[in-house]
Amino acid sequence: MSAQTGWDAFAIHALREEDLPAVLEIWISANLQAHDFIPEKYWRENLPMVRQMLPQAQVLVCEAEGKIVGFSGIDNGHIEGIFVDAPMRSHGIGKALLNEWKRRFPTLTLCVYEKNKSALAFYLREGFSKVRLQQDEVTGEMEYMMQWPGVKQ
Repeated sequence: MSAQTGWDAFAIHALREEDLPAVLEIWISANLQAHDFIPEKYWRENLPMVRQMLPQAQVLVCEAEGKIVGFSGIDNGHIEGIFVDAPMRSHGIGKALLNEWKRRFPTLTLCVYEKNKSALAFYLREGFSKVRLQQDEVTGEMEYMMQWPGVKQ
């Protein structure tokens, strides 16, 4: 799949083994930036598990000018996350990855931390609705379970 942002063309493809180093770098940096309310140690300790799980997961990778700039993983219609390299945020990459999942799945769910205001606003803008507020059992942080298409209130 190819897409056009406001300034650069990019391509979306399934995760390849050679993508892993760049994807893992984006995963750690994006989590540290977006979730500064969770100790850095949590993300660093989970990196080996993520490295092991990614090759078995359903993951889409976004490239621009031959460089990996974002990725997203999904499990049975539940989006595990959308991660975009910091300099490339707000250029349509997250939206393009999300739109590819919307094309492939009739319904989508995800969890987003209540404190991650920018991600929450993004998902609401993209047609998701809040289903419930719950506590993440691992981090203790409050998170919204969200779904698309949104539920009419």
